[in-house]
Amino acid sequence: MSSTLTATTITAAELGAKLAAGERFDLIDVRTPAEYVEIHAEPARLVPLDRLSADEIRKLRTTSDDSPVYVICKSGNRGRQACEKLLATGMNVVNVEGGTTAWAAAGLPVIRGRKIMSLERQVRIAAGAMVFAGTLLGAFVDPLFLIVPGFVGAGLVFAGVTDTCGMGMMLARMPWNQRGAASCSN
Repeated sequence: MSSTLTATTITAAELGAKLAAGERFDLIDVRTPAEYVEIHAEPARLVPLDRLSADEIRKLRTTSDDSPVYVICKSGNRGRQACEKLLATGMNVVNVEGGTTAWAAAGLPVIRGRKIMSLERQVRIAAGAMVFAGTLLGAFVDPLFLIVPGFVGAGLVFAGVTDTCGMGMMLARMPWNQRGAASCSN
C-alpha cells in the first residue's frame, strides 16, 4: 500500500452544479480565519488546516457519514494536504480544484468581508526580509550571518520539493491571521 493517499477532485463548477440542484453537501474551508473572512464559498465552514481533525469534521457534518466531505482552500494546495490527512483516517474526501479562487471565478456564491494580506504574500515578505537582513549583516557585521539567507534558501527548496511550507504554517498561527476566528462559525 502506498504511503501517500490521493484524494479525488471536483471542479468548482461541478460542485456549484450540485449546489444549484439543491444537493446537500459538507464543504470545509481549510484556510486561515483571516483568509476565510476576506472571501469564502457561501456554503463553506471553516476548519483551518492547522486545527484539522477527523473529529472536528464529524462534529460539523450535516450529511451522512458515508457521503463525501468536500475540502476547499485558496487554490487547491492546502486542500490537497487536508484531504491526505483526512484520507488517512478513513474519511471520504474530495478536493475542490482551484479552491476559492476557482469558485469565485466560476461566479458561484461567495461571502466577502474585509481585504487581508494573503498567506503566500506574507511568506514572500518574511523570506525576503530574512534574506536581505542576513546578507547585509553578513557583508557588514560578520560573515556568519550569511547562514540566515542560506537557511531561508534551503527552506524554500524544501518547501518546493515537499509542497509544504513551514514558514507559511508558522505565519498562519500568528494573531493577525486569527482575527475573525470567532465570527467564522458559519
